[in-house]
Amino acid sequence: MRIFSQQFHDSVTSTVAAWAKSRKPRVRAVPASQAGLTLVEMIVVLAIIAIVAALIVPNVISRPDQARVTTASTDIKSISAALKMYRLDNGDYPTTQQGLKALVERPSTPPVPSSWAPGGYLSDMPVDPWGNPYAYSSTGNGSFELKSLGKDGKPGGEDLDADIDGKRP
Repeated sequence: MRIFSQQFHDSVTSTVAAWAKSRKPRVRAVPASQAGLTLVEMIVVLAIIAIVAALIVPNVISRPDQARVTTASTDIKSISAALKMYRLDNGDYPTTQQGLKALVERPSTPPVPSSWAPGGYLSDMPVDPWGNPYAYSSTGNGSFELKSLGKDGKPGGEDLDADIDGKRP
């Protein structure tokens, strides 16, 4: 048996070696004119990128305040959803005195919630994109008013200083 396996091994090895010798590597000749990018071509590409960037960057940079308004609107929707969960668990929205802090920490002022969620409804106190707290008030009849006072942090205003409202029935 040993002689047979040695002969088999020798025949396989010699077949593989013969195949490897007969195989020629494939090498394609690339003309010198197509060998790579020239310095001029690289400069042209960089100039095109610079022109496109010069056209786009001012449009993107001039919109951060609009992005903040959109962020505030989205935050108001998220906070409103947390307030609705609070109401489902406890029967009513937090009082104006309890404020949005009732979504982060269990309120100790009456009315104390009967089944406050163990982890809270929000991870931390929400502030608007300008760093001001959101204005919250409970109307007491099953609705609330939630808004950001805008860029200036004062009630009223126009354009970016306008209040971003999230009144929910």
